[in-house]
Amino acid sequence: MNIDLHTHGKLSKKSSFSPDYFREMVREAVANGLDAIALTEHFNTSNFFAMYETLDRMYPYNGHYYEADGLKIFPGMEVDIAETGHILLIGLKEHILDVRSSLEDYTKEGHFIPFRQLLDLADSRDLWKIGGHPFRSSTPLHHLDPEQLARLDAFDFNAKDIYMQGAEAYRALIIPFAAKLGVSVIAGSDSHQCLQYGSVLNKLEYTCSTVKELREAVRKGHYSIEVSPCLHTKVKASVMMKKLLKQMSGEAPSRDEAEEYSA
Repeated sequence: MNIDLHTHGKLSKKSSFSPDYFREMVREAVANGLDAIALTEHFNTSNFFAMYETLDRMYPYNGHYYEADGLKIFPGMEVDIAETGHILLIGLKEHILDVRSSLEDYTKEGHFIPFRQLLDLADSRDLWKIGGHPFRSSTPLHHLDPEQLARLDAFDFNAKDIYMQGAEAYRALIIPFAAKLGVSVIAGSDSHQCLQYGSVLNKLEYTCSTVKELREAVRKGHYSIEVSPCLHTKVKASVMMKKLLKQMSGEAPSRDEAEEYSA
């Protein structure tokens, strides 16, 4: 089973959730050999709840994932924390939406939730906790309290950071860092645009149908990470396309994107 554990359903936080755009994303995910994705849209994206309401109209949800034209979509979100950094949370849809409701007072920069508090909140709903791109210069995690970092289930070996830093250089940072904390490493494309699918993925040794099964497979090491030989081309093409689409809509680039565009 091939799964991408860090994906987005919208071009940007400010853009609307488009069913047509997302259906194209699903088709491309399948075409790139994916059996499943975790949809980890930004928690403070515009109309977060409406996105899931639209998904409910588009695809059947079986209590664990959406069945989207041959692709399993596990619910999730990406949360900013006060100390700087992003945490991916993946789990049952009702638990994701419940935690998102609890974050309503923490959606603005300067008022994000403290790391420890988010971990406690996630644990209370049994959500899978993944540290997003821990060595990204704009949103690092490596500076945080090791005791709290060790509470994470995994760290994100992220396609955008591989693109920026090189696979071996980034691997040399994240693997010993995670091992010292006793935390797994998983792959995520961080795709907002369908060209980026397949740049990295997790190859599980067997099919999983629940987040609990996914987390256990990763914990036991029953998977491998595959980095596409075309990663640089896939990510660069995606970055350029996203830049063009945002320019056409009059939307300014984010901090991360400004860094990507200069690469």
